[in-house]
Amino acid sequence: MLEIKGVTAGYGRTKVLHDVTVEIPTGRAVSVMGHNGAGKTSLLRVATGLIPVMSGQVLLDGEDVTRMPPSKRVQRGLGYVPQGQQSFPQMTTLENLQLVAKRQSDIDEVFDLFPVLKELLSRRAGLLSGGQRQQLAIARALITEPKLLILDEPTEGIQPTIVAEIEHTIMQLARDGLSVLLVEQHIGFALEAADKYLVLASGFASRTGEGGAFAAEGVRAAMTI
Repeated sequence: MLEIKGVTAGYGRTKVLHDVTVEIPTGRAVSVMGHNGAGKTSLLRVATGLIPVMSGQVLLDGEDVTRMPPSKRVQRGLGYVPQGQQSFPQMTTLENLQLVAKRQSDIDEVFDLFPVLKELLSRRAGLLSGGQRQQLAIARALITEPKLLILDEPTEGIQPTIVAEIEHTIMQLARDGLSVLLVEQHIGFALEAADKYLVLASGFASRTGEGGAFAAEGVRAAMTI
């Protein structure tokens, strides 16, 4: 599905990622963990084409997309939910969804995952809670029917009750065969949701392995280095 191979990338002349390799196979979930500043968001931006690659390759379904702009990658099946519960605050929930929907049935389908949104269709997105805005952001990405859903800290700054709902939805999507690339600080959730994981430290891949609860001790050890 998506391969990031030996990538070094950053901003201007500043390198943030150093020779990082990670593969997200079709129908699998991969979690990326690490402390703040480790390069997690930069890795997602490499995947989506938002920052240039200094060296290495990005492959999508075997095609070299290293120099391909973000819009073209979206057309080829990438869905990206950045940090910060992003929405168009002056638009209603329904209008936010209609921006990316081709037909009403696309919107109806996301209500199965996020039923609360159906009750908030006429409310401006800027008046939603942080958790509701995050649900809206994920729903908007899913409406585009991505092959790979990329999520950057989807539970950050959200009330615990909605965190549980979002975690459940992401794990359900992964179990249903959607490819997922997840950056997440909560180690337990990150490992439970993932088939494989990658730990970044100062822009280097410090540990990789299989997901699951038994990996938690090794991940915590890698994050103390």
